[in-house]
Amino acid sequence: MALPNDPAILLSVVNTLLRNRYADLDVLCDTEDISRRSLERCLASIGYIYIPRLNQFR
Repeated sequence: MALPNDPAILLSVVNTLLRNRYADLDVLCDTEDISRRSLERCLASIGYIYIPRLNQFR
């Protein structure tokens, strides 16, 4: 799956995937062949961090 480049849209897509398909961020990144570091850096640029106990970016 190609993820959007816009950080705000990416946030929405990633949180939806985490809620509906994936047990955690590592599983999402491994399955979709996405760099976790790049994803976290992109979303941090708009003020969001991954919260494991919630399994979402906030």
